[in-house]
Amino acid sequence: MKKNMGIADRIIRLIVAVVVAVLFFTDVITGTLGIVLLVIAGIFLVTSIVGTCPLYLPLSLSTRSAKEK
Repeated sequence: MKKNMGIADRIIRLIVAVVVAVLFFTDVITGTLGIVLLVIAGIFLVTSIVGTCPLYLPLSLSTRSAKEK
């Protein structure tokens, strides 16, 4: 897959994923909302590691700068 996420996008997603995971495992967020947020955090983690966001593909979006390509 072609990478379409810039460095800032990847770092922000990674930070959000870690924060949500910490909040979930310390019982700050619980129940259905906690599980939904944990799943979204997992998706953010995977997409930030891979560098490709599947939702950007059909919309032809890219947050990568010309320097990163």
